[in-house]
Amino acid sequence: MPIKEFRTPISNKPVLIGPDSNTDNIIFAIESSCDETAAAIVKNGREVLSNVVASQIKTHIEFGGVVPEVAAREHLEAINVVIAQAFEQAGLTPDNITAFAATVGPGLVGSLLVGMNAGKALAIANDKPFIGVNHLNAHVCANYLNTDLKPPFVALLISGGHTQIIEVKSWLEQKIIGETIDDAIGEAYDKVARLIGLPYPGGVNLDKLAQTGNPFAFKLPEAKLHNEFDFSFSGLKTASLQLIQKLKKEYNELPKADIAASFQENVTSTLFKKTKKAADNINAKTIALAGGVAANSEIRKKFFALSNQGYKIYAPEMKYCTDNASMIASSAYFLANTTDSLEVEVFSRMQ
Repeated sequence: MPIKEFRTPISNKPVLIGPDSNTDNIIFAIESSCDETAAAIVKNGREVLSNVVASQIKTHIEFGGVVPEVAAREHLEAINVVIAQAFEQAGLTPDNITAFAATVGPGLVGSLLVGMNAGKALAIANDKPFIGVNHLNAHVCANYLNTDLKPPFVALLISGGHTQIIEVKSWLEQKIIGETIDDAIGEAYDKVARLIGLPYPGGVNLDKLAQTGNPFAFKLPEAKLHNEFDFSFSGLKTASLQLIQKLKKEYNELPKADIAASFQENVTSTLFKKTKKAADNINAKTIALAGGVAANSEIRKKFFALSNQGYKIYAPEMKYCTDNASMIASSAYFLANTTDSLEVEVFSRMQ
């Protein structure tokens, strides 16, 4: 089990954090990597005491996607409000907090700076340790919230920016088994959604539409790669474009629901087959879904069906699939790819 000695920034006092610290750790965390300003307080990496999210979706709808400069300004306006609400919801004060944490990357640099600097300021003002958290590891840790999940297991991380199959060997040790070589799954969803005229956020709207269509109406290709556990969605995106262009010539009205359902069947089947095979190859019977796309209805349906075959399947509650600060606090507690340096800087891409 992990444990680490942190130091307070002013008095330089030692603070033990982690499951082996033999004391309750209450982490206050901030998340601002993209278009949600979030703050949360979590006890011992699992018990959520407060979880506040201010979404910017309504702001970005008119642009058809997230505008970085607009997102950063929205974070600046919301950050103090969500921090105050997180304390109020939990009924706690800074004196009750063991450490402050914030996302340091990957994400939009301007947005990340707002949350990270707020987290550092709280840590310094209250003389508590600061923990910088990797956003991707935090998505995996969302599965620890309100559950009994422990390593080892296989995680499928699926989001707007990343698609990875990860072997979680221990609290601290992870190995990437496969990943996308081009578009992430969330990007592919958003691009195909735009092609058939669905509004932002495209992935959510495509999932809803797909539930009314025929998933076998159209056959779409699956990429064959050197590493059988890697993913490629650029060819699927191109094939979808060509299909849509062809159907526009043949039909007076585009069969959007059937296109959406066929695309979703292709994608979810690929994710399912590769992840299950990766788990079987290392004799893992526990699989955890992570990331915003883990909220997708068909993905959950396919994976949770494995429960009847002796597998244990985990997926975060819907509110913890998308960006939130509770997963940041959990990651900070379990010390999953974290830093305790006040000198840490934000980063936009995965390190």
